Amino acid sequence: MERLTTGYGLIEGPLWLADRGLLFSDVLNGGVFCLGRDGAVTTVFGHRRGVGGMALHAAGGLIVSGRNISFKPFDGGATLTVLDRDPAAGNVGYNDLTTDAAGRIYAGSLGTSPVFESDGKPAAGDLWLVDLDGRARIVGREIWLTNGLGFAPDGRTLYHSDSSIRTVWRYAVAADGSLGPKTVFVESGRGVPDGLAVAVDGSVWVALARGGHGVAVFDASGNEREFLEIPEPMCTSLCFGGDDLRDLYVVSGSDGTGRPDAGSVYRHRVAVAGVPVAPARVRLPAAS
Repeated sequence: MERLTTGYGLIEGPLWLADRGLLFSDVLNGGVFCLGRDGAVTTVFGHRRGVGGMALHAAGGLIVSGRNISFKPFDGGATLTVLDRDPAAGNVGYNDLTTDAAGRIYAGSLGTSPVFESDGKPAAGDLWLVDLDGRARIVGREIWLTNGLGFAPDGRTLYHSDSSIRTVWRYAVAADGSLGPKTVFVESGRGVPDGLAVAVDGSVWVALARGGHGVAVFDASGNEREFLEIPEPMCTSLCFGGDDLRDLYVVSGSDGTGRPDAGSVYRHRVAVAGVPVAPARVRLPAAS
């Protein structure tokens, strides 16, 4: 593992963009940053806290999570709310998200959150789908701490980390984006499953937080075949990048290090490419 940058509180949402480099967020301190191919880090968006997931949108900006699911254009235009929260209904915000090949958005809601206002009592969230016409619906329920999302290479299976119960779920995906009942893909005995990504051979790469110290690689049957270690115990997420999608980027948080600024970005060359993540293509609301 090659450490590329450090000094962050809780890094999440790594996203590779070929024309920019690696984007990532700092959940606790706020901001979205870009680690360029030249190694320099620049600020893309400042001051937005709680960004647990990001995706490119075809309109020229990012879909980001947090208090809501929003579109933030790269040109500095107005932020548009794609899917709002509803605290009265037990939805205090959103964490990780992904897109399918058609450009629909899947995002997990939070029933309770350490970042956004909530009563702190354990409460489950839901898995939401934002369709291409911009309408949203719940496609999965009872996720106690929603985290990583990723599709199998054929798009027919969705994997979803539920950190509170140390489980990665698996759903069958219908043509309209609906999901079948969730079934157990893996249960982690080492660390907490957090972000995840899928490779073209069908393997599922899962960041293990809270003592996990790295990335566990599972084959499509759920058998662990490899483990990649990082120095920090709080391994939070990962993505594939580089021109051939064989550079694995792994990010971490500060928990367990005794420092508030130990969050780091690592890169590791791997033998298999990641599944490309399509840009979102959902209809955006009009600016108010």
